[in-house]
Amino acid sequence: MALRSLVSIVAPPLCVCCGASAGSAEPLCARCRAGLRWLPPEPAPYGWAPLAYEGGARALVRALKFRGAVGLAATMAAQIAATAPDELLDGFTLVPVPAHPERLRRRGYNQAEWLALELGERRGCPVSVCLERTGSHASQVGRTRMERMEAIEYSIRMRVGYAAPERVVVVDDVITTGATIDACLGVLFSAGTELAGGLAYARTLGR
Repeated sequence: MALRSLVSIVAPPLCVCCGASAGSAEPLCARCRAGLRWLPPEPAPYGWAPLAYEGGARALVRALKFRGAVGLAATMAAQIAATAPDELLDGFTLVPVPAHPERLRRRGYNQAEWLALELGERRGCPVSVCLERTGSHASQVGRTRMERMEAIEYSIRMRVGYAAPERVVVVDDVITTGATIDACLGVLFSAGTELAGGLAYARTLGR
């Protein structure tokens, strides 16, 4: 018996949301999976997302973002790939929202880049890390859209040596006000991108 299988018997995988027993191939238990709130495939302001940012979806995002659970990006990207409208991805290059260098050093990875790479593999889309971030690395949590726009207005720029792809989808983990994706799109359009949109794994509703 493989070591991984033996470990799963002795210590079954736990749901990242509620802590109950979960299947060996699933990060959420059956109850939390059933509680996911799926959003319609129609385009939404500032970018599309398959799930509402609550319950199991929120737990997955937070585990990927703050607990180093980069393996969750595969599950999350698979859910995006299975539900994203074809016209949103076909023929487009995926550009992950850049992480601030200080935050990148602290975490060791950019969760948006992991999602973009996993999604690109599933939908056959190239990935370009053509954007970078400077300036303040203060958290955006709790800020209004205007405050977020002011905070990131000059903090995102094209990376030296990279060209802006002609057709782009900006990828993030969560869409809250849309300010971050909007700022990325502004930089890309200024650099020559002709057609662009945005997507994330989950969307905060009511903002």
